[in-house]
Amino acid sequence: MTATPPKRGFATRPGDAETWIRAANAPAPRAPDAAIYTARLTIDVTPDQRARIKIAAFQRGVTVADMLRELLAREFPDSTGDAT
Repeated sequence: MTATPPKRGFATRPGDAETWIRAANAPAPRAPDAAIYTARLTIDVTPDQRARIKIAAFQRGVTVADMLRELLAREFPDSTGDAT
């Protein structure tokens, strides 16, 4: 009969405490101006559109949210008060 290997948890801790402590202090990578985005926008898209958007973001090396924020900023620039 063979012994079963010990169960491994979902995530393992680093071998030494210093690495573990230093890793916990590392800030999560975020866009520098992410704090200004406080409103959530929900839209309905087809599964095909969603797939194309996700693929395009992946190919560009950005998140879907960042890519769509850039697109919206380009299409709807900040107005200077002119209503035309």
